[in-house]
Amino acid sequence: MNDLKNKAVLITGASTGIGAAVARAMGRAGARVAVHYRGSRAEAEAVARDIRSAGGEALLVQADVMDTHAVDRMVQAVHEAFGPIDILVNNAGGFVKRSPIVEADDDYIDAVFRLNARSVVAVSRRVIPLMSAGGGGAIINVTTQAARTGGGPGAGLYAACKGFVSTITRTMAKELVKDGIRVNAVAPGVIETPFHDGHSSPEVLKNFASAIPMGRLGTAEECVGAFMFLASAQASGYVTGQIIEVNGGQVMP
Repeated sequence: MNDLKNKAVLITGASTGIGAAVARAMGRAGARVAVHYRGSRAEAEAVARDIRSAGGEALLVQADVMDTHAVDRMVQAVHEAFGPIDILVNNAGGFVKRSPIVEADDDYIDAVFRLNARSVVAVSRRVIPLMSAGGGGAIINVTTQAARTGGGPGAGLYAACKGFVSTITRTMAKELVKDGIRVNAVAPGVIETPFHDGHSSPEVLKNFASAIPMGRLGTAEECVGAFMFLASAQASGYVTGQIIEVNGGQVMP
């Protein structure tokens, strides 16, 4: 992946889990990485240190991706530090909480949608002009296998929002191809990360593992290769509008 060296990369939700693993990998490839976080500053600082130790350049950016003005400030800060943004990874997201549809009030519905769906559009629409002005690049959205299955107990709204992400990935791919921007997505299965903390009990995770052909949950590091492939024009220059499934064989579309 020699073509990632010195590329300007913005990764949302990069302080923990898959986002952190991808940020560290980008650092090892010599990229300049904007490490976005909302509240986990200490974890984001640790990621930034690892990137610098690996030979990359790191910038910490704090924002609530559900706040349009905060998104504007974040993207502007990255642009001022790095210039045109070459690679965007829309990784920020989460359950908010598990809730059946019948118990979903307006505030909960809005929070799940703003965090998992609207944020992808809010960040992308600010980055696209900068990426286009720089001659093109790559946008990688993060969806999930739940977008195909409807999700587990109480995760229906989250799954539906990720279905939106899968669809908007294809829409963006068609709209932006003329600007030299490739848009793809990665759909992780059940991955052992802080994403599940407070939402999925050990028993639930054990049940998930039993349904996976590989017989175990995945790790954040096992998702990294898909992101690096899609970020590299050298490796995936003719790939756009695609979704790469990383789920141990649990879903085979």
